[in-house]
Amino acid sequence: MSDLDELAETARNRGLKLVRSRVRTPGKRRFGKAGLTDKAGKPVFGMDAKGPSAKPDDVEAYLRNLGAKDWGASLDVAVLPRKHKTKKRKAGPPTPANDSEPEPARNPPPKPRPKPQLREAKPSDAPRLVALIGELGHEIDEKSVRRNLGKLGKAAELPLVASLGKEVVGLIGRHLMTTIHRPNPVGRIPILVVAKEARGQNIGRMLVEAVEQWCRDQSCAIIEVTSNDRRAEAHAFYRHMGYERTSIRFFKKL
Repeated sequence: MSDLDELAETARNRGLKLVRSRVRTPGKRRFGKAGLTDKAGKPVFGMDAKGPSAKPDDVEAYLRNLGAKDWGASLDVAVLPRKHKTKKRKAGPPTPANDSEPEPARNPPPKPRPKPQLREAKPSDAPRLVALIGELGHEIDEKSVRRNLGKLGKAAELPLVASLGKEVVGLIGRHLMTTIHRPNPVGRIPILVVAKEARGQNIGRMLVEAVEQWCRDQSCAIIEVTSNDRRAEAHAFYRHMGYERTSIRFFKKL
């Protein structure tokens, strides 16, 4: 799939249409240019009277900004609410005390929300991990999860989980890979998921930063992420975290 095909898919996810230049001769004006319109064909970005006029990188940056709200909602980068100024009331005359009327009952203050805690996954987490993995569309049973945790434990690569109180609400994988063509090990994030009900608390960021530090401790020079092509919101989240797209991943079932 070409970069322009990927931009077209991302544009569709935003309710827009990617318009490509019809100029096919390199070096000519408007060669390789692109622009965006809405579904009705109205120009949105990078369009003028003669057609597409923007560079694909500029179109990608525009779409990435549109996706900021999506990754905040779906992959857990918290958006801080605006602070509203409260109007000060003018002080009035003091109210005379009335011993016959009891003071209104005060509601107890709400309990503070538990803070996310990170730790290594353990076999007893298997039922919850099956549910979290299922949110990504992967089917696996508890027995397989426990077996995989055993193997990962022997390799010192146990996944990390995030919990709120006693509930596991996030999962991230970590893997160390030595290759013949790189002088340092390569760190990998093979899976990342945060439960829908726990998003908006920066849990995704906490998990990623924890694995990044683990990779630094293992002398990794780079860290890479596996993310499905159709998860545009996830791609926006990783770009926000400083990751860049550098290659295309292929796989074959055996």
